[in-house]
Amino acid sequence: MLTAHPQREALHNEVHARPYELLKAPLALTHIALLGPEADAAREHIVTLLRNRHLPLPAEDANHLSTDLGGVHLRWEKHTEFHTCTFWKALHDEPDSFDAPALADVPQEWLAAMPGQWLVGLHMLVLSERGPDAHERVQQLVRRNLQEESLLGASVMDGDAQVYTDLRLAADGCARVVLVADGMSPRRLGRAVQRLLEVETYRMMALLGLPMAREVGASLMHAERDLADVAGQIRSARRHEEPELLRQLTQLAGQVESLYARTHARFSASGAYFELVQRRIDELREHRLENLQTLGEFMDRRLAPAMQTCVWAARRQQALSERISRTSNLLRTRVEIEQQQSSQELLDAMNRRQKAQMLLQSAVEGLSVAAVTYYGAGLVGYIAKGAKAAGWPVSSDIAVALCIPLIAIAVWWGIRRLHRRVQADVD
Repeated sequence: MLTAHPQREALHNEVHARPYELLKAPLALTHIALLGPEADAAREHIVTLLRNRHLPLPAEDANHLSTDLGGVHLRWEKHTEFHTCTFWKALHDEPDSFDAPALADVPQEWLAAMPGQWLVGLHMLVLSERGPDAHERVQQLVRRNLQEESLLGASVMDGDAQVYTDLRLAADGCARVVLVADGMSPRRLGRAVQRLLEVETYRMMALLGLPMAREVGASLMHAERDLADVAGQIRSARRHEEPELLRQLTQLAGQVESLYARTHARFSASGAYFELVQRRIDELREHRLENLQTLGEFMDRRLAPAMQTCVWAARRQQALSERISRTSNLLRTRVEIEQQQSSQELLDAMNRRQKAQMLLQSAVEGLSVAAVTYYGAGLVGYIAKGAKAAGWPVSSDIAVALCIPLIAIAVWWGIRRLHRRVQADVD
């Protein structure tokens, strides 16, 4: 009766999407991770292998697959920016070397055509410490196949297993790990193996930000020097030089923002992968084994500084961007103040010219009143002379004298009325 969300079941089953494998010692395992291909390309390559072996094909939207290829087992996972393939095979006897990895049983042509760029390669031997001389055999295996000067080792999973590795690439380009499981259940062993594989995978993914951080450091050094030069020029710049300085600041801001946009996602991803590495190491619950350095201690000493370089590069970019913004705002404020001063001077000049125009206009109006009064009085004089010639008792001089004030007042009042009307229309 309830209306279900369209993704309700998918979201609910997400916690069960990638279960741990059930593993039993002894076994040989190879784990690889490749960057870059689209999910469809990686899935299609897996489908090709399964189709050639007449095995069931995964769903079109599947990002996870676990299947038996016959003698070797495959686990494929597609992540956001990489995909992984893990191959393992059961061993009948305890191995004494890495000469027969699980990857050797995979079709080499298919392996060579795998899409993406190879980033992670790891061979793992999972042993069961049984027999009176089992411990000595494990130690001999470790000494023969791992470099003692960089050897790491720890007791993991509450002391139920021991892990050894040197995190160095062998001749085949893969690192090597020896995991000794002492009576662990298949699911618990699967969890331990999966966590170790994820530590190595996420470690390499986190380190992808380090070359970019070093590149950013060199670029930011040049940008900081350019900003210091521009800031020094601003102090003594003249008005005609300020537009060029503002153009340089704008160009510098564009370069820094472009660099930030290109690196921000990578630095954020590196930080997220580093957190996953730390979380997986915590889940291993390591304890020191003899006098060896643990995985957690090694990551704190070597991986943490690299991640701090990425964090420092991101913070340096942000700080430089803010400094450029402050310098630009300072220069713009200076230009605006100078523009306001120029505008104020222009307004003052306009006010002075307007006052002069008003004085000239008043003078012209006075002359206009006098001129109109003069011509009006002349007309009245002619009229009075005509009337006197017609026999009227009119004195032209008296008539002109009397009309001059009247004409002047009438002309002045008319001009003032015209001014008020024009002012009303303007307002």
